[in-house]
Amino acid sequence: MNSPIGIFDSGLGGLSVAAQVLRQLPNERIIYFADNAHVPYGERPLEEIREFALGITEFLIDKGCKAVVMACNMSSAVALDAARECYPEFPIIGVIEPGAAAAVRGCESEEVRIGVLATTGTVKSAAYVRAIQQINPSARVMQQACPKFVPLVEAGKAHTEEAEAAARDYIAPLRQAGCKTIILGCTHYPFLRHAIEAAAGEGARIIDPAEETAVVLRNTLLERGIASERLSADHEFYTSGDMAGFAELGSRFLGRQIEAVRSVTWGIDLGQALSDAAMK
Repeated sequence: MNSPIGIFDSGLGGLSVAAQVLRQLPNERIIYFADNAHVPYGERPLEEIREFALGITEFLIDKGCKAVVMACNMSSAVALDAARECYPEFPIIGVIEPGAAAAVRGCESEEVRIGVLATTGTVKSAAYVRAIQQINPSARVMQQACPKFVPLVEAGKAHTEEAEAAARDYIAPLRQAGCKTIILGCTHYPFLRHAIEAAAGEGARIIDPAEETAVVLRNTLLERGIASERLSADHEFYTSGDMAGFAELGSRFLGRQIEAVRSVTWGIDLGQALSDAAMK
């Protein structure tokens, strides 16, 4: 089945998931949607994010996608269940459950301490705490909100002293708590991995949910018999924000040239019913 896979995020961060999908599933075509008009999601009301995520999911399914990946931790936390209820015939995959499973799987000590770097909204949702403790009820989970990280990535400042200083500030409490496993609880954060690893120090295990999410997607496509046998067309990229800026930074983050980006306007091209909420 050569239909595309839909992947979306509030901005550039979901390209970390897209890159893993393209690496692990080279025969699959993707349609990527970046909701740059509303980035960052992490500081917005949860109900508003839920509406955005459901609107984008509908947009991607209308584009003919056979599966949708919520390459956004906030969307996964607040909208995944609702999207699955709306579209039960389509596989819709989030990033939190795969990330939690990867983190727990690698913990060998009796006392499991896992740190989570995430946006303010994801921390408030406690989605990682629930997902981890569902697998290992005795695990201790410490969350750390990182409000500076997404703006740094979106501004192309992932490899700066400013990013390194922010990483040191955010990771210090996790180190003090004895967390040797740290989850990158936002898909923007893999682009800050160098700064995060330096701040975490030797012996820390950094979990990127993007890698495990691509594995879950691959297994799901194979189980359902809908994996593509060959790449049938070009990948497509959409943004609700600045097309040129997305193409430039997105090409760098994706690791391949994004030749064309299409503009999408809330209330016109998608989410007509949500336009009032989206524009607030």
